[in-house]
Amino acid sequence: MYVAVAGNIGAGKSTLTRLASARFHLTPVYEAVDENPYLTDFYRDMPRYAFHSQMFFLATRLRQHLGQVNPGDRVIQDRTVYEDANVFARALHDAGVMDARDFASYATMYDAVRRALRPPDLLVYLRASLPTLRAHIAARGRAFEQRIEDDYLVRLGRLYEEWVEAYDLSPVVVVDADRFDVVARASDRAAVFDLLERQGLATPVVR
Repeated sequence: MYVAVAGNIGAGKSTLTRLASARFHLTPVYEAVDENPYLTDFYRDMPRYAFHSQMFFLATRLRQHLGQVNPGDRVIQDRTVYEDANVFARALHDAGVMDARDFASYATMYDAVRRALRPPDLLVYLRASLPTLRAHIAARGRAFEQRIEDDYLVRLGRLYEEWVEAYDLSPVVVVDADRFDVVARASDRAAVFDLLERQGLATPVVR
């Protein structure tokens, strides 16, 4: 079983990944945000570092898939390679931050990489409004994220909705992150877990 958790910056992906991994005995695979040597520079100077940052995430995603996701029996992943390409890289290109040559090079590499990756058995999409994203970003306190502009988050949100609408690799569970607080309220956490169980996710029987 391979579960992928998708959503905008600050939607709560890492938190849900951690909680669901414990509840359903899934091996968590987290996005390598803190490992990206370009990310701080990217938020300071997007045009200069957009290609470098996206290529780092693509390479890291390939390494994670080949080492953990593809051979894994029960895995849950924080953000997918599909979002990297169809949301983040596209947003940078559409805004003129990543030029056509770099975007074409990225797209060529992405197309080659995705063919080697195991598709999810279930996609969980966390839908969150700007106030929720801002609250989560502020709470986790990453200095470089405080510089993210509202317009950028809104553009990413629109592209996420388009991507999820067209996504057809697996069933999709949409979780309203404005409504459900899986950290503060046990009842919300139970409700989200119930949504996942209805799609066939279950705790394995240990004998």
